[in-house]
Formats: sequence, C-alpha cells, structure tokens
Amino acid sequence: LVSVPACCSARYNLALLACLGFFLLYALRVNLSVALVDMVEPNTSLAKNVTSNVCPEHSSTINVPRNTTGEKYSWDADTQGWILGSFFYGYIITQIPGGYLASKIGGKLLLGFGIFGTSVFTLLTPLAANLGVGYLIAVRALEGLGEGVTFPAMHSMWSSWAPPLERSKLLSISYAGAQLGTVVSLPLSGLICYYMNWVYVFYIFGALGVLWWFFWMCLVSDTPETHRSISHAEREYILSSLKDQLSTQKSVPWRPMLESLPLWAIVVAHFSYNWTFYTLLTLLPTYMKEILRFDAQENGFLSALPYFGCWLCIILSGQIADYLREKQSFSTVCVRKCFTLIGMIGPAVFLVAAGFIGCNYALAVAFVTISTTLGGFCTSGYSINHLDIAPSYAGILLGITNSFATIPGMVGPVIAKNLTHNNTVGEWQMVFYIAASINLFGAIFFALFASGEVQDWAVSGYHLHRN
Repeated sequence: LVSVPACCSARYNLALLACLGFFLLYALRVNLSVALVDMVEPNTSLAKNVTSNVCPEHSSTINVPRNTTGEKYSWDADTQGWILGSFFYGYIITQIPGGYLASKIGGKLLLGFGIFGTSVFTLLTPLAANLGVGYLIAVRALEGLGEGVTFPAMHSMWSSWAPPLERSKLLSISYAGAQLGTVVSLPLSGLICYYMNWVYVFYIFGALGVLWWFFWMCLVSDTPETHRSISHAEREYILSSLKDQLSTQKSVPWRPMLESLPLWAIVVAHFSYNWTFYTLLTLLPTYMKEILRFDAQENGFLSALPYFGCWLCIILSGQIADYLREKQSFSTVCVRKCFTLIGMIGPAVFLVAAGFIGCNYALAVAFVTISTTLGGFCTSGYSINHLDIAPSYAGILLGITNSFATIPGMVGPVIAKNLTHNNTVGEWQMVFYIAASINLFGAIFFALFASGEVQDWAVSGYHLHRN
C-alpha cells in the first residue's frame, strides 16, 4: 500500500478545516465564563464567596479604567451556576442521536449545521440576557444541542477518511483545535470585555463561526468517493486501506455493541478523564483567586497556559502514536493503553501535588499546567479507540461514551462547590483527591479491558460467522 504525501492532500485539508471548526466551537463554549464576570453586578456574586486567609494577598496592580458600558445583571451565585451548567443539558441530549444521524445523512451536514447553529445562538446571547435569565439559559441549552452532534459527526467522517495508520495524526490535528480555542478565547474574551464591551465577545466569535460554515460547506465532502478535487492516488489509497474495516449492513447492531467490554472500557476512561478536565476548567480560577489570592481573570494568559500545553501534547502525541504503530510495529492496543495510562495517571499525580504546595502560586500554575498537558496523551489513547474497534459505527460509539462523559460536566463542579463551602485548603485537597482517584480507576479499567482490533459485530457478515 503506497502512502500518499500529506501536503495539500484532501484528508489533511479536512483535518485543518475541522481543527478551525473545533477551535471556534470551544471559543463559543468558554466565552461565557469570561463574559459572565462582566455581566454581573460586582456586589451580587461576592456575597457567597469566602476568601481564605491562608495565603498573603498579592500586590494588586493599578487597574486601568475599563469599559463599563455593558449592561449589568443582578444574578446570585446559584443563578450563575445554572447559566454555566445549562450548556451541558443540551449537549448530553444530542450525543447518541448525533452519532446515529451522522451514519445516515453523513457527518458533513451535521457538523456544519451544528457549528452554524451554535454560532447563531451565540449571536443571540446578548439579546437573551436582556430578556431575562430564563431566555439566556434556554439559548445556552440550545447551543449545547448544536455542539452535541459535532464530535460524533467528526468521528463518523473520519471512519471514511482516515487510513488506519494515520488515524492518530489526523484525529489529533482536528481535535486539537478544541484546546487551542480554549487557549485563545480565554485571554481574548478578557481583552474584548476590557477594552470594548462584553456583548462583542458573543458577536465576534458568533460571526467567525458563520464565516467558517461557508468554507466548510464548499470545500468538504463526506467520503473520498464524493470529493471534487481529491487526486486519484489518494482516493485509492484511502479506500484500499479501509476495505476490510467497514460494515455494509444497514442496521446498527445495538445489542452486541452495548455488550462489548472494549466499548465500556472507553466509557469508563472517557468519564474519568472528563471529571478532572471539567472540574479544572470551571473551578481553577476560583481556586487561584480564593486560596492562592491570585487573580487568574486579570492574568488570562496564566489560566490559558494549561490548555496551550495540552494542545502541544495532543499534536505531538498523535505523531508519536502513529510512528510507533507504523515504524516500530507496536500493536494498536499497546499504544492506546500506554498513552491512556500516561494521560490519566500523570494528571492525577500532579493534581494531588497541586493541593500540597502551600501558597507558592508559581508552582501551583506549573503543576496544573503539567497535569493538563499530560492529559493530551489521551487523545491518541482512549479518545480515538472507537475507530479502532468499530470504524463503521465510530460516530455512534462516540455518542455513547460522550453522553456518559458529559455527566461530570454537570455534577463535578456542583460536588466540588459543595465540598468547598469554607474555602479551606483541606477542602480543596479533598476535591483534588476525588478527581485523582477517579482518574486512576479509569486508567486501570481501560488498561485491563481495552482492545485495538475491529470487533466481530462491527464488520459486515458478522451474523454469518456466529457459531
């Protein structure tokens, strides 16, 4: 099988466009947590937060007078929690339907309209906030519905586009956009709020999302067969590399799928990883501000640093994973298990360490950054294992595992908030312990039960061979 050069190829163009799409998706997802600080009247949120007196105050910089033209709302801490959580309630609903629909109508339309819809609702956010908190929560939940289909749709597209030995590379490029979106939009949203007005956070990112949609609809196709400008050599290369891996049967083998232990191994790993990821994403600024007395909001670059590390790690580990499989002939399952172990045990160790360093905030930032960075290994671990075990149903499998993996986004921060009522260091150590032990369990479970082979039920003719 002669491989086709990557430069300017249709599959790498797809990866880059997808990368931009996920960049915008995450920018649209996290911009609210930055803008919210400016949307709320200063005195309403402070009533509930007890600042710990363990650490000394850092000398505060003199604040430049900032733009204060934006509308202010008097939402208390609980209301803010509901506003931030509402996204996940929409997000969890469309995971499995998203995977199923992608296998029927193709990932291109689904992913395109998922991001287009999310962008439109983002543009409506300032209007919804003016109408009242119920409207804002509804708009965020609708954004979640739109984003819910995107990952299953992308997995579904890669099942027709990614040659098995280039899977880690292609998928890590496309999904790394998500981390980069977090990296860029956290500080950028802060700057927009600072110099302009919080409404522009939603207008700018929303407009970019709509612009991306036009390019996506023009340049991308669902399969190599239907692509307008793909070279003959590349089309043949992709199709021949996938010929024994795809199923032609129309019905989805739900029962053997749900009884499959390798699938549950991915579910457990995905759930555990997201527990730590979401707990950090939502609560890190609070921890830095309340315990370390260090304002991460003022220093948006430091709160973005962990995600920048994660982005680098995703790109590099994707290259390394495929190199090990292709050149060093490591088995797929060995690479997936090793990368998952590094990507889950590493973060657990550094997360617990972050709770024990006293008031050294430089070390705290370093530990949290290393913790999140190592998590990037998981993208070439459990994260694309769906495509190894059942390429034809990868979108549906991702829908299943991502449904479970959205639960931590809904309950993790709530539990953590309840454990840290007094904001003592001990309470926060407890939060870190819980996250680390969940991570450890997920890593071990995956290492025991994961598989790297296409499962019997995922190949056509499966019904004939059952004895």
